[in-house]
Amino acid sequence: MSSTLFRTKKVEQSILDTEEPEHALRKSLSALDLTVFGVGVIIGTGIFVLTGKVAKENAGPAVALAFVVAGVVCALAALCYAEFASTLPVAGSAYTFSYASLGELPAWIIGWDLVLEFALGTAVVAVGWSGYIRSLLDNAGWHLPVALGSRDGAHGFGFDILAAGLVLVLTGVLVLGMKLSARVTEVIVAIKVAVVLIVIVAGAFFINTAHYSPFIPKAQPVPADSGLKAPLIQLMAGWAPSNFGVMGIFTAASVVFFAFIGFDVVATAAEETKNPQRDMPRGILGSLLVCTVLYVAVSIVVTGMEHYSKLSVDAPLADAFKATGHPWFAGVISFGAAVGLITVCMILLLGQSRVFFAMSRDGLLPRFFSRVHPRYRTPYRSTILLGVIIAIVAGFTSLSELAELVNIGTLFAFVVVALGVIILRRTRPDLHRSFRTPWVPFLPVVSVLATLWLMLNLPAETWIRFAVWMVIGFVVYFLYGRSHSRLGRHEEVTADQIPKHGE
Repeated sequence: MSSTLFRTKKVEQSILDTEEPEHALRKSLSALDLTVFGVGVIIGTGIFVLTGKVAKENAGPAVALAFVVAGVVCALAALCYAEFASTLPVAGSAYTFSYASLGELPAWIIGWDLVLEFALGTAVVAVGWSGYIRSLLDNAGWHLPVALGSRDGAHGFGFDILAAGLVLVLTGVLVLGMKLSARVTEVIVAIKVAVVLIVIVAGAFFINTAHYSPFIPKAQPVPADSGLKAPLIQLMAGWAPSNFGVMGIFTAASVVFFAFIGFDVVATAAEETKNPQRDMPRGILGSLLVCTVLYVAVSIVVTGMEHYSKLSVDAPLADAFKATGHPWFAGVISFGAAVGLITVCMILLLGQSRVFFAMSRDGLLPRFFSRVHPRYRTPYRSTILLGVIIAIVAGFTSLSELAELVNIGTLFAFVVVALGVIILRRTRPDLHRSFRTPWVPFLPVVSVLATLWLMLNLPAETWIRFAVWMVIGFVVYFLYGRSHSRLGRHEEVTADQIPKHGE
């Protein structure tokens, strides 16, 4: 059994599969498109919301260092992703990379993990967007009927129609094609980045350097009843749970890591890129660099404008300007946040549909969902299915606590990809690699250790939820995926089976 569970799919076979007419996606993306996708999904909930939360609860002004720590961990993983994405330009990201290096069962585990990661991420962001829109409308004197936005059954039927509607509209955009999605993203990202730059430039004039003292607040014990909400590493080591101090920076980094989720989504679009060998590394590393610089700058400015203990948890950037007597800036920021979250939602939905599509094409999920639209060349069946499910989840569920599941899922994917680079270097040294991760195996090992450290700083209850999802995944694999695997059934495609252009 072990030989079948860890059977690997050849890189050449994965690439051949992308040429099957019924599964072929349209190649329309450039390096700029990929970078814009990355910036579009990375700059979102993290910069507009999490900055205030982690500064107030975990790190104080040192939240800037937390962003640096999270950015470094992501950079290490990004170098590994860049090698895989340029060597194996196939939809599925970490799932496809794992199939080629670690085997079928590890690939299934990571694919199942990514499905959860992107689904929850999309739903969380859609709910956040809904809140910003209602706030903007309320400020303008336009009040939506409570029944259309409340999850409280006492005040309505408990369905957030704005969040669900956003997901359904974006699902339609994705079905219509990647080029349209790229153009929509470019316009929205331009608005979003402009708003972030306004925060940095305008906010710099209102900085009070006294707010930076102390830059790293002294560690403070957290309530004894925090239980499983305390970081796992503190519970394992028997330490008294605490916030702030040096450990507070690491806890904050594990939380703000949510803000960096996005560059791995870029890798899911490898199959739809014109020149993936050249453009995937540029898109992945470029978007991560741009966003890290912006995150650090914003966190320094905001904690300088208002003392960290007084920052708003819900809208720190907007409220910081209100505190300085410039409320009109708050309206601009809220507008930028609402617009910006649209791209985050769309690209997370894109990433999930591509992972689901790749798993379906391999037979691990029903192959019905791997058919592409004859005109738009998009995986419309999987996109529509997932869009409807996520819309329902976003409409009925408050997912604030489950957002941490997105973090642990992504971090787990980072570990798998880093290990995969080491293994594939040894098992397939002959492969042409247009981008090579430097200092292998040293850098991937450091990436694994840094990633595990952030995972251990997540709450213990997050680990429990993650374990439950993984158990469900094992059940699905052994009941369906293992017996329907194309690799297991020896249904490999050969080059002479692929119709030539014009046939």
